[in-house]
Amino acid sequence: MTHDLILFNIGQLLLPDDSGKPLKGGEMKKLSVLNGAAFAVKDGLVSWIGSTEEAERLYADVKRNAKGKVVSPGLVDPHTHLVFGGSREHELELKQAGVSYLEILAKGGGILSTVHATKNASEKELFHKAAFHLERMISFGVTAIEAKSGYGLDRRTELKQLKVIKQLNASYPVRLVPTFLGPHAVPPEYKGNEDLFIGKMMQLLDEIKEEKLAQFADIFCETGVFTIEQSGRFLMKAKEKGFGLKIHADEIDPLGGTELAVSLGSASADHLVAASDEGIARLAESDTVAVLLPGTTFYLGKNHYARARKMIDEGAAVALATDFNPGSCVTENLQMIMSLAALKLKMTAEEIWNAVTVNAAYAIGLGGKAGTIEVGKQADFVVWDVPNYQYIPYHFGVNHAESVYTEGMKRWEKVRHGTIQLSSARESRNF
Repeated sequence: MTHDLILFNIGQLLLPDDSGKPLKGGEMKKLSVLNGAAFAVKDGLVSWIGSTEEAERLYADVKRNAKGKVVSPGLVDPHTHLVFGGSREHELELKQAGVSYLEILAKGGGILSTVHATKNASEKELFHKAAFHLERMISFGVTAIEAKSGYGLDRRTELKQLKVIKQLNASYPVRLVPTFLGPHAVPPEYKGNEDLFIGKMMQLLDEIKEEKLAQFADIFCETGVFTIEQSGRFLMKAKEKGFGLKIHADEIDPLGGTELAVSLGSASADHLVAASDEGIARLAESDTVAVLLPGTTFYLGKNHYARARKMIDEGAAVALATDFNPGSCVTENLQMIMSLAALKLKMTAEEIWNAVTVNAAYAIGLGGKAGTIEVGKQADFVVWDVPNYQYIPYHFGVNHAESVYTEGMKRWEKVRHGTIQLSSARESRNF
C-alpha cells in the first residue's frame, strides 16, 4: 500500500490511551511515549504506527522528517465561549481600581456589555470575529473545540450565535462542538422571575434540536444566577430532548452542582473551584469529566484554584480548558493553561497531556474520535518544537507548535522570522 504521508524521525510520539472511557485517577499518570517513531496517514486516517527504521520500507506520496521533535494528538479545548461581540478591556482599569464586578454590572458592564454587543452584531460580523480567535486556537495546536452560545439571553441572539458556530464548523478543518448556554445569566428584566426565563430557554430546545444547532446544553449554576433546582429542571428537560449535558458548577460556592452533574450523567462538570469533598467523591464514582479552568482563576486574581490533585488522587477524570471569553479569561492559548495546571494545580506532565487530549475529548462527546493517535482514527496531530513533552508546561507563555495537521493535512505552520502561514482546504476563509 502507498500511504499519503509518512512522518518519521519523531523524537517522542505521545500516545494517550483510549480504552473507551475517560482516564481516571492513576490512569492519568500513564502516558505511552514511543521514541524514534514514525506513523503513516491514508485518506485522512492514521494507517500505520511504528519505528523510523520500519518506515524506511514503506511507500508514501510524501515523507516528512520530524527532526527528532515531539508529536502529539491535536489538543482538545472542551470549554470556550468562542462567539461574542465586542470586548471589555476598558473594565480592566476599573478592576485594578477596586471596582467590584457588581458595580461594573450596574453600570451596564460585565456580561451585560457583551450581551449588548453580541445582540447588535450581525452574523457576518460575529463569524469574522470568532474566526480570528479560532485561527489563534488552531495555531496553538488545538484541533477540536467546544463552543458555547450564552451571550444572547434571548431567542434571536442565542440562535444567531449557534448558527455562527455551525458556519465556522463548515468553514474550518477542525471539529467544533456546539453547546447551547442560553441560561448563562439572568437578564435584568427577569430579575426576581428567573423561573420564567428558564422556561423560555427550555422552549428553545426543540427548535435548536430540529435545526441541529447544538449537541450539548449548559447552565450557569451559581449563587445569584441559577439555583440547583432551576439547573436540574433545565438540564433534565434538555436530556429528554436528546442533548448531552454540561454545567458551570461550584465555581464560587459549593451549591452541589458537581453532585447534580453526576446524578444526571453529564459529560462534564466545569469550573469546580468550590466543589465539595462529597462532590469530588461522586465524580470519582462516575465518568463525568471535571473540566478545570485555571486560566479563569488566574485572570480574576483569585488564590484558590480547583483541587485537581485531590480529584485525581481520589479517582476522578480531569480535563483542562481555556474558558476563552471576553470577561474572565481572555486567552486562546491552551499551552498556557497547561503551564498553569503544572504550577497551580500541581498536575504532572503526564496528567496534563491526558487532560488536554483524551479526557478533553470525552468531555465534549468526541471520545474515541479525537485526542489520540491510533490506526483507523482521524489523523489530527501537532509537531512541537520542543526537546521532550515535559517542556511545554515548563516553558510558559509562548507558542511551541511548529505545525498543526488535521486529517493528515498541514493546516498551520510557523516559519522563520516569526511569521505565520495558514492554509485550509475549505473556501470560506483563506487561513
